Amino acid sequence: MASIWQYANPLKFMRTTDWLLPIVAVAAVVVTATGLIWGFFFTPDDFRQGSTVKIIFLHVPSALMAINAWIMMLVASLIWLIRRHHVSALAARAAAPIGLVMTLIGLITGAVWGQPMWGAWWAWDPRLTSFLILLLFYLGYIALWSAIDDPDTAADLTAVLCLVGSVFALLSRYAAFFWSQGLHQGASLSVQAGTRVDWAYKAPLYVSMAGFSLIFVALVLAGTRTEIRARRMKALVARERMAA
Repeated sequence: MASIWQYANPLKFMRTTDWLLPIVAVAAVVVTATGLIWGFFFTPDDFRQGSTVKIIFLHVPSALMAINAWIMMLVASLIWLIRRHHVSALAARAAAPIGLVMTLIGLITGAVWGQPMWGAWWAWDPRLTSFLILLLFYLGYIALWSAIDDPDTAADLTAVLCLVGSVFALLSRYAAFFWSQGLHQGASLSVQAGTRVDWAYKAPLYVSMAGFSLIFVALVLAGTRTEIRARRMKALVARERMAA
């Protein structure tokens, strides 16, 4: 554990990500491109949904990362509240805009996929509703960070908001288990018995999910580095004003 906590030091974090970030970024581009090209151009049409089913290669990875981004923010927020490591708070802040974009992609692609399948762009299905509420929590989280000048106070309040929003992140993931009624289908990928997705779709879907995960990691690392630099700049400006 001691070796893990050393990365809470901003200097150590910056030195490590100097070489790690380019590797993750290149891997993210290669893996994501492979998954999407494979999925959209080299998979057959579904016998029921036709070519519409191929939106799964965007919808499922983005929806997964929208939920997992909030969970990552929750873990980082708890680390901040318990151990007061600034890098964790800044990482949570950096992850929020990425999670917001992933949530928007998930909602938009879900509507495009759902309209020909359900005959409606939107329905107040439990999973869809909790996902929309998660989007509002992302907006509130970002706005709260921007509204408070003191960074430690902002980190404290956004951490509490993150704890509350985690309820809807979990509901978005497991709503199908809580409510049996709803338009949204069950989990496309499941460890339960029975085949939900044929391997012709499952294999490129796994690659796309890995690619989106790498994109998230790369963007969080880049965003956290930017937040660290911004905080250093504010500290330098404050010192100069005090000296003057």
